[in-house]
Amino acid sequence: MSSRNAYIGTRRKLVLAFDIGTTYSGISYSILDPGRVPAIKGVTRYPAQELISGASKIPTIIYYDLAGKVRAVGAEATREGIYEEAEDGEWFKSEWFKLHLRSKFGAGKDVTDQIPPLPPKKSVIQIFADFLVYLLECASSYIRQTESNGAELWNSVRNDIDFVLSHPNGWEGKEQSQMRRAAVLAKLIPDTTAGHGHLSFVTEGEASLHFAVQNGVLASMVKQGEGTVIVDAGGGTIDISSYRKTVQGHAYEEIAPPQCHFHGSVFVSVRARIFLSKFLSESDFLDDLDAIVENFDKTTKVRFRNAGDPQYIKFGSTRDNDPHCNIRFGQLKLSGSDVANFFKPSVDCIVDAVLNQRRSSPYNITHIILVGGFAASDWLFHGVQKSLLEHGLVVVRPDNHVNKAVSDGAISFYLDHFVRTRVSKFTYGSFCAIDYDETDKEHLKRADKRIFFSSGDVMINGYFGVILPKNTQVTEEREFRYPLSEEANSKAKFKDVMAQIWCYRGDVENPRWKDVDTKNYTHICTIITNLSHLPLERKVGHSRKPFYQVYFDIVLQFGLTEMKAQVAWQDMGVEKRGPAKIVYDPDL
Repeated sequence: MSSRNAYIGTRRKLVLAFDIGTTYSGISYSILDPGRVPAIKGVTRYPAQELISGASKIPTIIYYDLAGKVRAVGAEATREGIYEEAEDGEWFKSEWFKLHLRSKFGAGKDVTDQIPPLPPKKSVIQIFADFLVYLLECASSYIRQTESNGAELWNSVRNDIDFVLSHPNGWEGKEQSQMRRAAVLAKLIPDTTAGHGHLSFVTEGEASLHFAVQNGVLASMVKQGEGTVIVDAGGGTIDISSYRKTVQGHAYEEIAPPQCHFHGSVFVSVRARIFLSKFLSESDFLDDLDAIVENFDKTTKVRFRNAGDPQYIKFGSTRDNDPHCNIRFGQLKLSGSDVANFFKPSVDCIVDAVLNQRRSSPYNITHIILVGGFAASDWLFHGVQKSLLEHGLVVVRPDNHVNKAVSDGAISFYLDHFVRTRVSKFTYGSFCAIDYDETDKEHLKRADKRIFFSSGDVMINGYFGVILPKNTQVTEEREFRYPLSEEANSKAKFKDVMAQIWCYRGDVENPRWKDVDTKNYTHICTIITNLSHLPLERKVGHSRKPFYQVYFDIVLQFGLTEMKAQVAWQDMGVEKRGPAKIVYDPDL
């Protein structure tokens, strides 16, 4: 286990980590007192939680009434009688809403039909905000009730809280931007630059790495320099990340592009529903499908261990029988092999993803650490363990609160900051115009894309200028420069200069042109900066009309958990810098 230094700040503050999962959510926190070593604690008591097993998390469920008002959240949404109350009041149950925030590219693009719809007139950002409000109330109540002088302590830190929000590996700046908007809407942070500074993001994979380090899991298994794959198997996504400890110090580096797959535990239930809807298509009990799937989710799926044993789903009374569909005394009998097939895509996904990580990594990978709520499934664990053992890989499942890995790890991320190097998942760049070369056959092929400038320059459009290639290890401090020039006939037009950042998600090894594999280029964000105060060079073009031209660099940092940008320029031979704003599509 790693040792942590004492907090060197001058006043007490609070750090809260909210892990909003697809099916369950958790809260961890740390109170930072000057001169004391911070400890990681978890919220283990929630309203109405006596009805929920596993005290560290609550169901990610919200009920709304017809007016859009929140009526029940978390454990309260599963209490006795809630179903009847919701029916009578025509409430709308919102669950799995996190998946609506997913990136619409890559693995998540095909799961729309399998996700419950959002409530009428509610956006996913509004639902996120309502859930964040509830989590903050739960954290406040728990700290006030359990900490020494809790009420006084809470009052001393309530206006100085840093928040950490975790998210799947597959989420990018756009999804982080939406989560930030939810945090502002929930009044966790003010919508200012300073306010935004109180919110940080961490991937679930990286949070799980911090959890593993803090709990001594890595130190007991992995030799210096060897790689480890962290598999965070959750309700919605399976997040795969690979790390190794650097030669010096306590730092870790990412050694392969992280992955995110939509094969979490809810999709086992989705596959069960599809199977059962066909199996019961001629039965009177088809109307009980929701109850049958719900009971499968709570009992059969959790207890499943042997594909050779029949499996039972209890859903009705002893009077409920249908021999043609294996229903006797209110129990539906399934073959163990059918249930195993519900799990198979998830097991196969983890095995394939781990082997892909090993192929992508320049370092030897020996161990796999399986965490997350879905990791509690013995069938999943033993299936993954057996398959990977054939490839010489050892799979370990920590026995201490694997479902708390992300929220505890998110606090450790804030306090300990073990990961200093990350790997780019895609090739990042920007489309631009380059000098036209009539001797280059690629240019001749695109002669219709020529642009003629006031300066007399002839350039060709549609060129993809690479800023950061895929699968590149990037330190947090490393900067990437994108040189640009802008010309206009008026100084006023330099106030909001925009630069577009794109990424290439396809298989072309050296992407260079927009018209090659076009569908795999996706817009990431727009960098907006004010250049009106820069030294503007006044020129006269071929048409004798004056124009202004400025040269500058967009400076980007990709090695952090969130992309950062600045603008840089030369003034009398000295480099100067200014702010640049990153704007994602939903914010435009």
